[in-house]
Amino acid sequence: MDISLNFPEANDLRVADPTVHQGIVIQGVSKSFGPKKVLQQCDLLVNKGETLVVIGRSGEGKSVLLKHIVRLLEPDEGKIWIEGTEITELSTRKLMKLRRKFGFLFQGAALFDSMTICKNIGLALEEHTDWSPEKIRARACECLALVGLKQVEDKLPSALSGGMKKRAGLARAIVMKPEYILYDEPTTGLDPITGDSINDLIIKGKQELGVTSVVVTHDLPSAFKIADRIAMLNGGKIVFTGTVEEVQNTDHPMVRQFIEGNSRGPLETF
Repeated sequence: MDISLNFPEANDLRVADPTVHQGIVIQGVSKSFGPKKVLQQCDLLVNKGETLVVIGRSGEGKSVLLKHIVRLLEPDEGKIWIEGTEITELSTRKLMKLRRKFGFLFQGAALFDSMTICKNIGLALEEHTDWSPEKIRARACECLALVGLKQVEDKLPSALSGGMKKRAGLARAIVMKPEYILYDEPTTGLDPITGDSINDLIIKGKQELGVTSVVVTHDLPSAFKIADRIAMLNGGKIVFTGTVEEVQNTDHPMVRQFIEGNSRGPLETF
């Protein structure tokens, strides 16, 4: 039984005309890897200027969904609109131009081990601008300062702690002054205090830089702190969306089981 059908929140995920929606619209996206169906007719809306957090169990396809937004993965079917532009059939040139609106914080920070932190952060500027090395370095240092890192620009990633690597990854994500930032498990592997400092940086990005954020996480304290809205992914579909208060107070059985950490309920444990 599709439990989500009893809850209108899960069905309020489409717009009549996605070509005029100023944000991200995902409609009917499906993705399989061999016989494994990861996304199944998945719908999601992200409004301009909000922080939307996607929660769900490990292996449910949260990161897969995130990667579809910038076509790091291609959908088997379905459509994705960014500010009214349908992206699944964009040419490579137009796709690369659109991607410049996005910053992406990967789960493991994904820094190049052989490059200094400054080189890691400035790489996109080297590829997409005609800036001088001095100007690129200055921008990289500016972004490091914004995330609370100073005097690390000439260090290699191996010299940084896990939390510092996450901050450096975030500095790289904002170096091109993106309109959108996608976060894949930004607090995973961090102690609670360091993780909360990452939460503060996400909030700061919205307040001071005006970015629209999509955050994938199973860290509920983080989700409750940073989210404007929360969406739950299960069985390849979004089964619930709502504000933090709505998520905390809902009687939706899947959401309740997840936020209570209960092994018994409609969510399969094996």
